[in-house]
Amino acid sequence: MKSKSKPVLQVHREGAVQIVRLADQPTRNSLSDRMRVDLPNALQQAAADPRVRVLYLTGTGRSFCSGGNLKSLKTLQTPWEVHERFRKLGSWLMPFLRFEKPVVVGLNGHAVGGGVGLALGGDVLIAAESAKLISGFFRVGVIPDVAVMYTLPRLIGLARAKNFLFSNGTITAQQAVEMGLAAAVVPDGQLDAVCLARARELADGPARIMGLAKLLMAHSFETNLNEMFLLEGLGQSLAMSSTECQEGIKAMMENRPARFHPDT
Repeated sequence: MKSKSKPVLQVHREGAVQIVRLADQPTRNSLSDRMRVDLPNALQQAAADPRVRVLYLTGTGRSFCSGGNLKSLKTLQTPWEVHERFRKLGSWLMPFLRFEKPVVVGLNGHAVGGGVGLALGGDVLIAAESAKLISGFFRVGVIPDVAVMYTLPRLIGLARAKNFLFSNGTITAQQAVEMGLAAAVVPDGQLDAVCLARARELADGPARIMGLAKLLMAHSFETNLNEMFLLEGLGQSLAMSSTECQEGIKAMMENRPARFHPDT
């Protein structure tokens, strides 16, 4: 009887935090064909589960994600095959970028090429001291993908994004903090504990309202002030009718910490 192949993900829930670990260490957690199936499924399950208030995404081993799997890329023979590949990518990458819950990313090692895009898709990036963001796109003659050309210029500016990408550059963990890409750098052995603590802190906050704010802020670079103000008002009408807002106001009036998460 043929044995089952080893899982490429480790997924489990701790309270209100869904933990997703990339666990395909032989390929340095590349975006292999199997990863492109299992990771979207895990993200979809986390999005749909009302018990999950925060997603924590990290890797295992020495790499966070090494980007596109070279063996898979070599099999692409025609423009249509590439087109189909990126249609499938968009079917899960767009929901991840619009994930309506806070996302903490623990950068445990190297993020290369498309792995950079995956790392930048979260909301709070915490990096281990040895972690690095590495641009590998032009080294193999492809343009940046996995939404890097969208997220990176918005986070660090167009000039710095071009310099990083065109030079096949490397951004260290400390540089990522200085640029505003990462919230903090922590010792390698403390990354998981720090990220989980931050995820639990966010889970105890108004996580659904944070998710709503994420959706609105995503429009801020393409929307004028009048339209953004309209979206703000519409969003606030939803936020202020929520149980989270009701609890927040009540807690302020009673001079106590808010209990946004009923299980805390």
